[in-house]
Amino acid sequence: MQWINLAYLVAAVFFIIGLKGLSSPRTAPRGNLIGAVGMLIAIVATLVNKEVLSFGWIIAGMVVGGAIGVYIARSVKMTAMPEMVALLNGFGGGASLLVALSQFIITPASSQTTFWLVALTLSALIGSVTVTGSLVAWAKLQGYAEKALRIPNQNLLRVVLGFGAVALSALFIWQGWGWILVLLVAVALVLGVLLVVAIGGADMPVVIALLNSYSGLAAAATGFVLLNNGLIISGALVGASGVILSQIMCKAMNRSLGSVLFGGAMVSDEQMAHVPGKEFYEGKVKSCGAEEVAMLLEDARKVVIAPGYGLAVAQAQHVTQELSALLEQRGVEVDFAIHPVAGRMPGHMNVLLAEAEVPYDKLIEMDDINPEFSQTDVTIVLGANDVTNPAARDDPNSPIYGMPILDVDKSRTVIVIKRSLSPGFAGIPNQLFINDNSLMLFGDAKSVLQELVRAVMEL
Repeated sequence: MQWINLAYLVAAVFFIIGLKGLSSPRTAPRGNLIGAVGMLIAIVATLVNKEVLSFGWIIAGMVVGGAIGVYIARSVKMTAMPEMVALLNGFGGGASLLVALSQFIITPASSQTTFWLVALTLSALIGSVTVTGSLVAWAKLQGYAEKALRIPNQNLLRVVLGFGAVALSALFIWQGWGWILVLLVAVALVLGVLLVVAIGGADMPVVIALLNSYSGLAAAATGFVLLNNGLIISGALVGASGVILSQIMCKAMNRSLGSVLFGGAMVSDEQMAHVPGKEFYEGKVKSCGAEEVAMLLEDARKVVIAPGYGLAVAQAQHVTQELSALLEQRGVEVDFAIHPVAGRMPGHMNVLLAEAEVPYDKLIEMDDINPEFSQTDVTIVLGANDVTNPAARDDPNSPIYGMPILDVDKSRTVIVIKRSLSPGFAGIPNQLFINDNSLMLFGDAKSVLQELVRAVMEL
């Protein structure tokens, strides 16, 4: 047993080093590999435990799970990473829930201590909320229900279910009756749906990070149920890192975690009543073609590309890198401006651009790139909307005022590539589109960039 705990300690060190590596795009691949080695050590240590009586089902589960993992890794596109992460969070929560229920069934009542019942209750409660919340998040990311769904008295209903779950948890710990546990799981499953269904698509980066934290906390609680130190350590690390990431995402949107969880949409109905409509753009938008942009790029010395969700939808990361490489061959300095919540999950843009082999040192975070815009000749905005809206910085009456943005409007010329003038997830017009130094290049990002590459090559 001592050797097993020592192996878990070594695995924990690998996990911590791996998490440290994930803090930078350059070291992320190595950090991911180190974390995977740590998990391998933890799995081997668990399998050599004398408490394992039969390897039949374990091997079967590893084969089936491994096959599913290989299929997902090979078939899921990088643009669908947020959806996959949401599902994996749900799988983690579901696994904790199933382990908790199975342990309650096989453990004699005489062995069910108060501490054990507390751990089992937390595992079942958090696991249930995670599995249904993750499924709703997946549905939103798939486009089935992007907007916040308003339910009559939804906040009151969530409070009632929350207090109900706490009461059922206390009663189960006191009495240890199985039917109370079943009722608790049912309430928690419904609560998971209500906690996420009322959150809009703009807040999905926070939701994914938070659900990731939930899955870790559920795993840690399950570790106490199984008395498995490796599961306790890994679950605690995931839970803590998820909470920290959620706070980072909230800061990037100038919102509190409470407003995300209980506020519904980013912009309320009352605020939307005062938001201008399509007339905001009438007669003020200047459109252009690929040839005009190519001529601007020919004279540019510094170009910044600001990617957004439109880049992911169009799967334009590879042609974006092609344009970047072409400009650099002509002596142009090209960087990529990365906003923390540009996309549908934390690091979404980094993942997409890394897949297209954009050098890590070209991916510049918001705080570092913002001072550079005033010396930038051309900034190309690819499908980003709310994260480039100057109203968040300049208009105290704007519903998104105070939200940190990319200061792209300070560039000499801004080229905005979008399908249309439709608003972003906040649902408000973008002042950037009508600025004197802005030009709109309408169309699918991938097709437009392909035209732009051809136009640059013909110069």
